[in-house]
Amino acid sequence: MALSLGEGGGGSRLRRQLESGGFAAAEYVKQLSQQSDGDRDLQEHRQRIQALSEETAQSLKRNVYQNYRQFIETAREISYLESEMYQLSHILTEQKGIMEAVTQALLLQGDREDAALGACRAAAADPFLPLSAKEAAASEEGRQRTLTTLLEKVEGCGDLLPESPGKYLVYNGDLLEYDADHMAQIQRVHAFLMNDCLLVATALPNRRGAYRYDALYPLDGLAVVNVKDNPPMKDMFKLLMFPESRIFQAENAKIKKEWLEVLEETKRSRALSEKRRLEQEALPRPAPPEPSNPFEEDDGEEDEEPPAEEEAVDLSLEWIQELPEDLDVCIAQRDFEGAVDLLDKLNEYLGDKPASQAVKELRARVDERVRQLTDVLVFELSPGRSLRGGPRATRRAVSQLIRLGQSTKACELFLRNRAGAVRTAIRQLRIEGATLLYIHKLCHVFFTSLLETAREFETDFAGNSGCYSAFVVWARASMRMFVDAFSKQVFDSKESLSTAAECVKVAKEHCKQLSEIGLDLTFIIHALLVKDIKGALQSYKDIIIEATKHRNSEEMWRRMNLMTPEALGKLREEMRGCGVGNFDQYTGDDCWVNLSYTVVAFTKQTMAFLEEALKLYFPELHMVLLESLVEIILVAVQHVDYSLRCEQDLEKKAFIRQNASFLYETVLPVVEKRFEEGVGKPAKQLQDLRNASRLMRVNPESTTSVV
Repeated sequence: MALSLGEGGGGSRLRRQLESGGFAAAEYVKQLSQQSDGDRDLQEHRQRIQALSEETAQSLKRNVYQNYRQFIETAREISYLESEMYQLSHILTEQKGIMEAVTQALLLQGDREDAALGACRAAAADPFLPLSAKEAAASEEGRQRTLTTLLEKVEGCGDLLPESPGKYLVYNGDLLEYDADHMAQIQRVHAFLMNDCLLVATALPNRRGAYRYDALYPLDGLAVVNVKDNPPMKDMFKLLMFPESRIFQAENAKIKKEWLEVLEETKRSRALSEKRRLEQEALPRPAPPEPSNPFEEDDGEEDEEPPAEEEAVDLSLEWIQELPEDLDVCIAQRDFEGAVDLLDKLNEYLGDKPASQAVKELRARVDERVRQLTDVLVFELSPGRSLRGGPRATRRAVSQLIRLGQSTKACELFLRNRAGAVRTAIRQLRIEGATLLYIHKLCHVFFTSLLETAREFETDFAGNSGCYSAFVVWARASMRMFVDAFSKQVFDSKESLSTAAECVKVAKEHCKQLSEIGLDLTFIIHALLVKDIKGALQSYKDIIIEATKHRNSEEMWRRMNLMTPEALGKLREEMRGCGVGNFDQYTGDDCWVNLSYTVVAFTKQTMAFLEEALKLYFPELHMVLLESLVEIILVAVQHVDYSLRCEQDLEKKAFIRQNASFLYETVLPVVEKRFEEGVGKPAKQLQDLRNASRLMRVNPESTTSVV
């Protein structure tokens, strides 16, 4: 019975059936095929399913559109809520500032009351104490009590007061700490500035008004740097404590100014008091009075010349005062040349000046910027950066590193960057088409990059001759990388010897381009390729020997019949290309050749091997090529010698002798001459092999082997 579905109830049943959780498509199709009467029912059912699919798609579109509108409305409500939260945060911040101002006012009022009470007690204890001393004692005691009260709220610093009874609080307040490298907020801290040090404490999360000890910095080794506003980063200042630095943000510009002023003033006061203490210690102690002798003549003491005072260095110049901030701006704006120019100007100004304490502090602040500048320049030359633009893209960073006295590091980073660029360029080459086409692309990419790198290196490091050895080492390593890619494509893939010879020829021609800049790497490419070329020659030699032995096993010692004059003419051209100029004397009537097929095939194969091998030749391959040729020729010579001794038919014996004469008097001299032309010197082994043919010509009936 056919499965029939109506447009109304049938469609609903079909929808419920398809939407059911246990719906199995394979079973449904199987059941439908069994119940249908023919192709028409299946087509109608397919149309119903298609209509249902379109209806479902339209429903999904309506739902997506409705959800999208709701999403837009929700996003708008979130935006309104975010604006209200920002306003609420601003109101809370203002309330917090008011509360802190009230707390500070109450604290100052308490300090004044404590100071007045301390002055009264001091006056009562010592009525004869001068008025200024009374006020000083009250002020000192008040500040000490204030410091004790505040530090009781800081965990981990209770041992500071007993060890330093003369310590007192100068200034304190909340600050936000930021990361010096990424300018990301780290934590909220509370700083306590005392007369000889700066205490930094972090807020405890669960205890309001309580802190935990974080760090203590003596003012002697502390440098304060104003950080220029760069919205949204503003109201910041930096503290330099060798070898680290920290950046803090004040609540507003007024508090930042107060921090900078009070830090500098406290540092000056500390330096002045320390100087006075050292001067007091340096004063000579009065010697006990000696009894005077009125009868001694007063020889007089020679007045000692006071030591010459060091020349004072004027560091109050505006450009020197703003130098650390200007360096920060140059580094942030990537104005590397401007930063190095400022450093050169400072070094020139301080070149012959004495190293006073102020100069040392300035040097410490500047050295921190030099380290940051060096890190940025090193990052610019890192292989992880974009490698586009070629070697010239690195010139800016390299030149500035050289000006900073970092020539060795600049050389190392430049060569490492170029190695990464060359490696990336080789990896991006697509292996497609013929091997020779890929090798052309590989050689062009590699040797062009090497030539550009060499020229850029010569430009950048013209005054640093000590870096050239590093470039030679880098060029050798790069050549090894090139040869690895070259060998993998040419030799590992078992290409023919002719293809390998053409590829090596292309590589040698590109390598000669480097002679334009006085760089000859031919010997390196020879040394790296010698193993693979030896393997290719020996492999092809084995193929020729096996093919020759196979033909020898089927040798019938019959003349060749080429059937057509065209085939005979083609063979003449092939033999002329092999160097056999007198081949016509071995041709007979019509299309006959008075040589065997085995000898002719051996001649063509041997001369082709020699021609391809000479394209691969260099001195390290001399003996390999010579021994391969001797082995190949011996296979044919031994076969002819053996056949001549064993053949009984006089007509065939004469034909074998004619083939032997062709091998010894025509083929071997051609091989010897071509080898000498390609190599540049004669081969004694080939001469000895040809001279051995005399034994066979003088005594052809001998059973002695030619070998």
